[in-house]
Amino acid sequence: MARAARSVGRDPAAIELVAISKTWGAEAIAPLISAGHRSFGENRVQEAEAKWPALQAETPGIRLHLVGQLQSNKAAEAVALFDVIHSVDRPSLVAALGKAMAAAGKRPDCYIQVNIGAEPQKGGCAIADLPDLLAAARAAGLPIVGLMCVPPADIEAAPFFALLAELARRHGLTQLSMGMSSDYETAAMLGATVIRVGSALFGAR
Repeated sequence: MARAARSVGRDPAAIELVAISKTWGAEAIAPLISAGHRSFGENRVQEAEAKWPALQAETPGIRLHLVGQLQSNKAAEAVALFDVIHSVDRPSLVAALGKAMAAAGKRPDCYIQVNIGAEPQKGGCAIADLPDLLAAARAAGLPIVGLMCVPPADIEAAPFFALLAELARRHGLTQLSMGMSSDYETAAMLGATVIRVGSALFGAR
């Protein structure tokens, strides 16, 4: 990742590597924590609630990311547990998160997830809906820091990453959550500020 960033004149320190620990228990996560890693990602609120409070109590400074789809009825739990929410993708979730943040007095950083490949089976807002959703999120008090995407599988990811970067520039956003185990080098070269890696760190599930 660092090599890819340097190849285009980027500072590797500007990229946060999030270790995607979904489905992995504390015994698999502990070696990464011991090695000094502090950014981890989970797909589901309930799974994160079951394992992370104890791990965080043992090791201060862990930054926890929610990278999976979030149900509106889990908004309060997500706000309480996570430092970053990557999957804001619809008005109902914006409203639920806004209420939860106001009630909790805690405002995790948020990313708008964009369905960059217009895939019906994937979460994320349509590109055409991004301006309205972003305006609604800002009006609801969500701290939107950037955009997130999961490009189509088995296709070259670079055009999709470049498009996400252009959308972010267009809307005055500086953070890009993009890139996973199979395409993190491409993401690093095309401006990712957060890269989400699971199997390359933990092995195959």
